This record gives sequence, C-alpha cells and structure tokens, in this order.
Amino acid sequence: MKALRLSVGMLTCIPVPAVMDVTPRVARGALLCAPLAVAPLGAAVGLACWAGGRADLPPLAVAFVAIGLLALGSRALHLDGLSDVADGLTASYDRARSLEVMKGGTAGPAGAAALVVVLGAQAAALATYGASARDAVVAGACVAASRGALWIVCAAVVPPARADGLGATFARRVPVAVTVTGWMALAALAALVDPVRGLLAVTVAAAAVLLLTWRCVRRFGGVTGDVYGAAIEVALAVLLVGLAGAG
Repeated sequence: MKALRLSVGMLTCIPVPAVMDVTPRVARGALLCAPLAVAPLGAAVGLACWAGGRADLPPLAVAFVAIGLLALGSRALHLDGLSDVADGLTASYDRARSLEVMKGGTAGPAGAAALVVVLGAQAAALATYGASARDAVVAGACVAASRGALWIVCAAVVPPARADGLGATFARRVPVAVTVTGWMALAALAALVDPVRGLLAVTVAAAAVLLLTWRCVRRFGGVTGDVYGAAIEVALAVLLVGLAGAG
C-alpha cells in the first residue's frame, strides 16, 4: 500500500498521504504499480471520449479536452519532462550544459515543437476513440499502459544522470526480467483488442522508449525525472495511434 500510495502521489494529482521513507523496495513497488495508479486518469479520458461521442460533439475537440484532463490529472509533469528533454537534446553536445538547460524549466523552440507534435498525435488518434464504449475503454487502457514506460527507463541497466533528484531515487529499480515480463503482458492484453495491431503498437511503443532512453544515456550520461515524463508521453502517443480503430 505504501508503494501504491507513492505511485499515486507521484503520477497523479489525487491527494494521498505523503511517503517520507522511500526505500529501494518501496520505489520499485511504486514503479510496478504505475499503470494501476493512473487508472482513474485513464477512466476520465475514456469517459470523456465516450460522452463526447454520445453527445455527437466534434471528435477532435473532445480529444483535446480529454488530453487536457489527463494533463490536469498528472499536474502536467510529464509534458514538462517532454519539453525539457527535447530542449536538452538540442541545446548542446556538452553533458553539463544539456542538464543545466533541462533543469531551467522554461520551454525552448525544441520543447515547444515536441509538445505540438506529441500532443497533436495523441489528440488526432484519440479523436477516433469515441465511437463506442469499447473504444473508450481501450483509450483508458492506453493511458494506463503508457506508464509501463517507467519499467524501461528505470530498468536495472539504466544509470541516473545525476546523483540527486527523482532520477536517482528511481533509477535502476526494475529488474530487466520484470521489464521484459511486464511488456510481454501489455502485448498480450493489446492482442485481445487486435492480434496484429495490438502487438505491433506495444512493440513500437517499447522500441520508441528504448530508443529515447538510449539516446538520453548517451547524451546525458543517464536518465532524469524529465526523461521519465518524456518516455510516458511518447509511449502514450504510439499506443493511441497504433490502436486507433483497431478491432
């Protein structure tokens, strides 16, 4: 329960009692609970899509509202991470300079472009999920599954970029075997939606997060909390696009 409480407090705006003693075991449990922790946010996104479809509202407008609800429910932390990582990767080839830019908190041109592209892809895909209750459930499931990106960026073989901060707290906490098993489980669930597109969507999402993680380790020397957020947003975009209209 402590791990779940930490996961909910870290990934959502839902008020829960603070966890003051984050041991390695609690941190690992919080990461593994990530999809469950954001289930209420996934339900909100699915409900918005379903309600918009029933009310015959413009699908793209409904999708943007749903994306806004998701950003509000996660305190927009993942979007901030996406923007910071894009700025850090394009700011300089100097590791220290890139990390300094990421820590600054302001969005530069690359960060703004990344937000437009990723959020645009999410919204355009989400606009197709209001046709039925089943589609709405799949949309919510994509939100939850995207948090499995943390199992990759926090895998035991991925080092932290800094000795302090969120990255250091959760880095190297997930055994590689657990990461592989977790994503295989996500693939199996996606296959229930569509055997071909479901497996492809999960595979591409995992590959995209792996590529982002590899690039950040090469450039920054490891991962940070910003990389965690960026990985989640990228995974969500790929899953929503890949499963749009599936089944």
